[in-house]
Amino acid sequence: MIMPAEKELRAVLARFAQARIEHDVLPTGRTSRALEDATYTLCVITGSRTAEQALRAADALLGQYTAGCAGLRREDETLAA
Repeated sequence: MIMPAEKELRAVLARFAQARIEHDVLPTGRTSRALEDATYTLCVITGSRTAEQALRAADALLGQYTAGCAGLRREDETLAA
């Protein structure tokens, strides 16, 4: 799987969260379609088949991004010393 850019993944997660909230508050045909679209996009970007799998994959990817950034910061500190 090609790893999505962190910014793109966060944008897709935000879109999914907003669609989920809007649909839970007042379900309509429009909110249902928006949630389906956001879920599909999240699944595609994470290479998953279900929303639950996609959310777990996104969480793992965000953990990798965080670990990568922490490693870079340590390298920067070493170089600065």
